[in-house]
Amino acid sequence: MAKDDYYVIVYKILAYLYMQLKNGENINPDFIKNDGFLFKINERYWNYVIVHLLKDEYIEGVTVTKAFGNEVIISDLENCQITPKGIDYLCNNSLFEKAKCFLKEIKDITPFV
Repeated sequence: MAKDDYYVIVYKILAYLYMQLKNGENINPDFIKNDGFLFKINERYWNYVIVHLLKDEYIEGVTVTKAFGNEVIISDLENCQITPKGIDYLCNNSLFEKAKCFLKEIKDITPFV
């Protein structure tokens, strides 16, 4: 599983949102942006991930607008939060367990990542 694999990106987003919710802290949008602290992926791919997280009801609070030429604009990222359905998905998805193990292995190999 690659560090830019869909399930790795989704795991990072949902895990961060869940951690912030449990800690009672606001999210920092810079963590979950396409070029943020958690990952670096192209904007089109990131838009795809966010749109599907919203569509599948794993996150809420984000606004998606289609602009001229079908360009996707995502706003209100600071209001993003995980839903109960997202928490369930995070805790019970076997692919996320693989993503979690992959990220742990990468961190063991490169401790400053």
